[in-house]
Amino acid sequence: MLELHQRAMRHSVVIVSLVSDWDGPTPCADWTLRQLVSHMAAVNNGYAAAAAGASADAWTEAELGQDPRRDYAESADRVVKAFESAEPRLWLPHLGAEVPSQEAIGYHLLDSVVHAWDVAAALGRMLALEPDLVAVAQKVASQDGPHRATFGPATGADETDPLRKLLARTGRDPDWRP
Repeated sequence: MLELHQRAMRHSVVIVSLVSDWDGPTPCADWTLRQLVSHMAAVNNGYAAAAAGASADAWTEAELGQDPRRDYAESADRVVKAFESAEPRLWLPHLGAEVPSQEAIGYHLLDSVVHAWDVAAALGRMLALEPDLVAVAQKVASQDGPHRATFGPATGADETDPLRKLLARTGRDPDWRP
């Protein structure tokens, strides 16, 4: 799971590195690209703190500085390193639950894949993800659990393409364009 998570994070760092219009719209209602990437960095920081055993709420929105691309990449690196030596169980305050570390890594992988797609869609780009990465994200998305509340309701789209199916399951319109 760690290797898949690392790949998901690399994809997210690459797509965020392409952002130039930080005020542009995103598939996340009412969020600009700056707000979305700030949220993504906050989630990275929160999971990194949880992996290190923090039980306090470290999930506040991250302030992106003069170089938002660098700030995001640093948060991505932080969570990848933290997961390498994660506690066996992580308290996730945004879910109000303690979960096994592998489950938490799966939740973060799913969140990272979906938000990387959000950024790519906002940029009018395709996100080329490996089939095994999409399959694991789809598996996590299809499981019941506290993480389900972090996504909108499924769009009901009848999709056969694995990525489009994942996006529809997490409340995204796979055809969203800026």
